[in-house]
Parts: sequence; C-alpha cells; structure tokens
Amino acid sequence: MTDASIPRFTGDASPYAGGDPYADHRTADFPFTHLVDLADRRLGAGVIAANDEFFAERENLLKPEPAVFDPEHFGHKGKIMDGWETRRRRGVSAAEPHPTADDHDWALVRLGAPGVIRGIVLDTAHFRGNYPQAVSVEAVALPGSPSPEDLLAPDVKWTTLVPRTAVGGHAANGFAVDAEQRFTHLRVNQHPDGGIARLRVYGEVAPDPTWLAALGTFDLAALENGGQVEDASDRFYSPATNTIQPGRSRKMDDGWETRRRRDKGNDWIAYRLAARSGIRAVEIDTAYLKGNSAGWASLSVRDGEDGDWTEVLPRTRLQPDTNHRFVLDGTVRATHVRIDIFPDGGISRLRLYGSLTDEGAAALAARHRELGG
Repeated sequence: MTDASIPRFTGDASPYAGGDPYADHRTADFPFTHLVDLADRRLGAGVIAANDEFFAERENLLKPEPAVFDPEHFGHKGKIMDGWETRRRRGVSAAEPHPTADDHDWALVRLGAPGVIRGIVLDTAHFRGNYPQAVSVEAVALPGSPSPEDLLAPDVKWTTLVPRTAVGGHAANGFAVDAEQRFTHLRVNQHPDGGIARLRVYGEVAPDPTWLAALGTFDLAALENGGQVEDASDRFYSPATNTIQPGRSRKMDDGWETRRRRDKGNDWIAYRLAARSGIRAVEIDTAYLKGNSAGWASLSVRDGEDGDWTEVLPRTRLQPDTNHRFVLDGTVRATHVRIDIFPDGGISRLRLYGSLTDEGAAALAARHRELGG
C-alpha cells in the first residue's frame, strides 16, 4: 500500500559541485523513524549475501552513521563509494546490449531483531547518477539461523513489502509498510543495478516467547526483548532508544543526553516493557557521561495503560561514568516504567531485570501467533 503523504523522489541529482555534499540531499520527515531500526548492527543485523558488490561492499548498507563522500577516493576498480554498489548490467549481445526488464541485483539482510516492519528507507546519498532506476523489498520469517542458500530455496515464500518503485538519486527514499506480520529477513532488490548508501528498517520488535521463557530472568526493557521507548522529554543530542540498546555504551553519543535546562523542571523517558512483568533489579549506567551525566534519578512504574505512576526507586544520586545497581524491595509488577533525571544531563543505559508474569507471557505468546510466529 502506498502512503500518499510520503514524498517520492525520482531522477538524477546534480553532479557534485563542491562544498557540503548533503546540501542538496533530498529527504523528508517520515512518520515511522521514531521506531527502532530493526536492521541496526547493534542489534545483530547483517547483510549476509549479495549477488554483486563490485564497486562497494554490501556491509556498508547497515553502517549506523550517514554515508560520507570523498571526491578524491578512487581504487583500482574506480570510484569508491560508501554504500552498496554493483557493476553496470549489460545485455546478452551486441544486438541486445541492454539488460532485460527482469534483470536486477539483490542483497539478503538479516534483521537484528525479528519484528513488525512499519517503514523502510533506502537512501541513495551520493549516488547522483549511478543509483538504481527502481527498488523493491521482500520479507520472510524463517526460524533459527538460515543460510543464504536456505533463504533462496525455491519453496521459501517471500512477502512483498515495497513493490517495484522508481527512486531518485542522492535522496532518502521512504516507504510505509502495511503488513501485520513478524519478519526475520529482507531481500533488497535494485533494478537493474546501481548503488544504495544506507538501509533503515523501522518497526517494532516481536521477540520469541519461547526464548524469553527459557531465559526466565532477562532485561525487560531491552529493545531486543521487545521493550520500547514510548516518549521522552528531550531528544536534543541523542535518541532515548539508545538507553535500551544491547551492550554497554562505547562513547558519549551512544547514550541519551538532553540539552541544558534553564528552568526548574526535569527530564524523563517513559518505556513500555516487553509484556506485563515482575521487576526485581535495576541498573542505571552513566558510562562516558562525565561532565554531563544526570545528577539524580528516580524510577516509577505503572501497571496497565492508565493510572498513576508509583515510585519504586526514590530520587538517588548518580555518579558520572558509573554503572549503578539497585535491588528493589520485592518484585514490582509493571507494564510501563518511567525514569526521571534531575535536573537534566543523561544516562547511557537502563536495565530492568525480572521475569514475565503468567499473564504477560500468555499475552506475548498470543501476539506471536497473531503475527505468524
């Protein structure tokens, strides 16, 4: 289904004329980019195969940072681009020099976390005249860790998320997705050839309830386990979703940092847990936030969509660049959690350890079945 509210870009961009290469980059505010990127390398995503990567390797598609452009960067195969770029396709003979309508290049992408996809961005940044004429995207859900051969087997049934659609050069080409299914892998096609700089796959994590049941105790807020950020007071320097990414922060901008407050308020993040849960322990990490970490933090919970917040961790002093651990007074039942920091600053990670309640486990299993799991 095509969303008419999403801008469409087609045609070449002007040749690079110097200065900021992003000055004429075509993009838009897409309605789904607040969601988690299911193709984030930090979640374990990977480009596991491609039929061609002659000019630029497929792994570039999932780099977290924007594509860079160096006009002087050439190699023995030609211009080196920060993206996935295939060679120019040719026809079968001098009489038929052009590729056929069906000729195309493809890349197989393993999502970092299985989930429901709400939007896709295929960014052709810096591919001004060498981008694909059109793109298409298909998806599938397979258990375990399938190989490229498993995914390309003739009996595998792919679902089209983005039909073959013309795209533009040096542009963020965005597509809304309307498929209420759980997917694990994508097949990205470019028709007939060309280059794509970055792939982003926005959606909601749909974890395997069997895996979570086997774990027993796990991080109930983690993105990979189905936790999500519902709202935050401030996203000025970095996204609040950084706080529930896997692993520990490796640098300052891998956490959540707010602008400096000049009033008497405070900043906060509200989370939805994987399902109704019992929380027993908390970690609040301020790694790499030294002169800008939060001064104090408190934690509140809510059980259900409505109702008041109940404080379970009173306002507590935080130290810079430190992981703080707290054991709660008994198991706290919750579906939502809110961390308040005082007065501003940031944290790098929030971990909430516990287990699903029986009711939460049943709801998660039912949702998994609804999505085809």
